[in-house]
Amino acid sequence: MMLRVLVVDDQDLFRGGFAMILDAQPDMRVVGEAADGAEAIRVATGLDPDIVLMDIRMPVVDGVRATTEICAKTGAKVIVLTMFDVDEYVYAALAAGASGFLLKDIRRDELVNAIRVVAAGDALLAPSVTRRLIADLARRGHPVPALVTRLGELTDRERDTLRQLARGLSNVEIAAELHVSENTVKTHVSNVLSKLGLRDRAQAVVFAYESGLVIAGES
Repeated sequence: MMLRVLVVDDQDLFRGGFAMILDAQPDMRVVGEAADGAEAIRVATGLDPDIVLMDIRMPVVDGVRATTEICAKTGAKVIVLTMFDVDEYVYAALAAGASGFLLKDIRRDELVNAIRVVAAGDALLAPSVTRRLIADLARRGHPVPALVTRLGELTDRERDTLRQLARGLSNVEIAAELHVSENTVKTHVSNVLSKLGLRDRAQAVVFAYESGLVIAGES
């Protein structure tokens, strides 16, 4: 399967560098580039790429708003690009629908692998951002009632799977934790995302904490 990628960055050097790396991969093709969020929305809506590499800080329209609109209007999965792992916009982008984030100083092989990981349906959350995301959710206090109600749509085993997703575990690790096969875990994950109307694991992590299924500080 050829992955179609849109590269969005207001700096020509970064945009061109990422495009060159990705176009060199046998399973990837850069179908477009954009220099700001407004252009990204127009291009993504027209091309419907599989993956969008999205710079978070840009003129005209920033990466958060662009991510929100692209996730709402297309089937693309967005990976946020940032210079700082403590960027205050990262959580907002994840909440807007981004599937993960990358630092701009990422190595070539890590960039390529990250795109494949997200395309396969996994989230890409570095530990530092996951800790900040959890801390932010913890500060909000009480669970969101509407989300608590939606937890009732899940079976006990699906809720167990969601708890492990919120810990950042892979399918293999969840299978070992729950003593089931990896295929069974894949089925549970698919059911969780489908029943809750979530795009991917990144949104599942947010949902798990906002619904109160998982509480910050619990192991």
